[in-house]
Amino acid sequence: MAQVPQTFFDALAVRSWCGLALEALGRAREEIDAINVYPVADGDTGTNLYLTVESATAAVEAVFAGHEAGGDRRPALADAVRAMAHGALIGARGNSGTILAQLLRGMAQVLAADGAPAHADGEGLRTALRHAADSARQAVAHPVEGTVLTVAAAAAEAAGRADGDCGEVARAAYEGARAALAETPARLAVLRRAGVVDAGGRGLVAVLAALVETFTGEAPRGMPAVGGPWRGSVRVAGPVPHARVEETGGPGACAEGGAAPGPGAGGPAFEVIYLLEAGDAAVARLRDRLDALGDSLVVVGGDGLWNVHVHVDDAGAAVEAGVEAGRPYRIRITHFGVGDAHTTGAEPAAPGERAQRAVVAVVPGEGLAGLYAEAGATTVLARPGEPPASGELVQAVRRAHAREVVLLPNDADLRHTAAAAAEQVRAEGVRVALIPTRSAVQGIAALAVHEPERRFDEDVVSMTSAAGATRYAEVTVAEHQSWTMAGICQAGDVLGLVDGDVAVIGQDLTATAEAVLDRMLAAGGELVTLVLGDDAPESVAARLETHVREGYLAVDTVVCHGGRQGALLLIGVE
Repeated sequence: MAQVPQTFFDALAVRSWCGLALEALGRAREEIDAINVYPVADGDTGTNLYLTVESATAAVEAVFAGHEAGGDRRPALADAVRAMAHGALIGARGNSGTILAQLLRGMAQVLAADGAPAHADGEGLRTALRHAADSARQAVAHPVEGTVLTVAAAAAEAAGRADGDCGEVARAAYEGARAALAETPARLAVLRRAGVVDAGGRGLVAVLAALVETFTGEAPRGMPAVGGPWRGSVRVAGPVPHARVEETGGPGACAEGGAAPGPGAGGPAFEVIYLLEAGDAAVARLRDRLDALGDSLVVVGGDGLWNVHVHVDDAGAAVEAGVEAGRPYRIRITHFGVGDAHTTGAEPAAPGERAQRAVVAVVPGEGLAGLYAEAGATTVLARPGEPPASGELVQAVRRAHAREVVLLPNDADLRHTAAAAAEQVRAEGVRVALIPTRSAVQGIAALAVHEPERRFDEDVVSMTSAAGATRYAEVTVAEHQSWTMAGICQAGDVLGLVDGDVAVIGQDLTATAEAVLDRMLAAGGELVTLVLGDDAPESVAARLETHVREGYLAVDTVVCHGGRQGALLLIGVE
């Protein structure tokens, strides 16, 4: 169905563009995932771009809804583009999504600048595209040609040569990007060997096609068929193994335009992403430190809020660098797979046909173990003070007896243990995805959206998104005097920890838990999960349910019993 064209770049055009780009990436997502080969063939570039634009679209829709509720006809262009850029920044996934977020931010800096017109014409769009390409390149520690950065630069250059209105400029940008995309294999040997174009660049072409449709009412012709070969000299390969690709010819490069892989044949083991509240000077120092730790470094944002992406071997050091720079949050740590390699010497498989997929989860109490088991997960019990070793996790994966396994460590301190276990069972031919859940309530959220029937990558993305969208807390009793983020606590004080940090110090369990809930729900939420330990009075759950019901309309509460889980109370807010 043809889109009603927009003459100028105004708030309505921003809204239309976001919606059309989301639709375009939804159609092309699997194709883009399939051609994602460099340097980490983790098959998620299309998904990451989709989730990034989804966040941008939601932010724009929220601005429109706010103006409609206030009686205004529509928001200003500046309000819409700022919302688009902010939504993309906070929702950016992976290297490709992070760079796209910076492209959108670069456009917003032009279109929402002081003195900018109420709506942009062709000249304004040309300037915005140029600034977007430049700012994205500056955000990457070590830019490399043949990636999405090359495609963005070509789009800006073609737009700069175009005359006319926004439609003409958008079409020129699209054609320039499409031509540059077809040439990416000539610039990166790994793309040429795989017979594919750059996945991030392919996603950007889809986004620019949506921009053309926004201003002309019709999608441009000549787009590659979804799931089919690229129309040109470059073919699209089928899905590639999930393994890091080592570049042996030409200069080093990074996924979607960043730094060369680090020492060793396989490159860094972890992808680390987090949002960071910090000043410009601290971020400059952070860039230097992360650049020394790993590769694929992209830091985007500004005005005190940044999105940090890096590939490292020491994930903890990357997070600690963020802590020194400011306040990191929404931390996501992903362990790269080692493909579908089969090796000898593995333990004999259990008799019977392997299941296609299973979930293995570490849980802190018997009650939660039963809850997870009812949902179909294989569980490993972590008793207080007795964390499981990697060998126990390996045995649990073998016990699950599946070709594909999703591993939920449910504890930040277990991430390295879980990564080591995943590495071992991958060598036995099992495909493993490690979702960096830091609490059992995040694992519950992930398990709730688990669908074994869909593609493995889609299932992992959905579970990771659900876990990442769940804030977690626990209420426990201090064993000794200590300095905390909330002040000095004494032995016997009731502590409320939110996302791992002490946020509340109190004397009463219920009052402390209520204060923690208020802090968590201040940022919004639809569902509260309460997991009671054996030592928590039964009355606590009823009082907290009443507190939520009376203070937060439309927020549901679910109560579970965790057993001997260590903490008196675990809390999750989705």
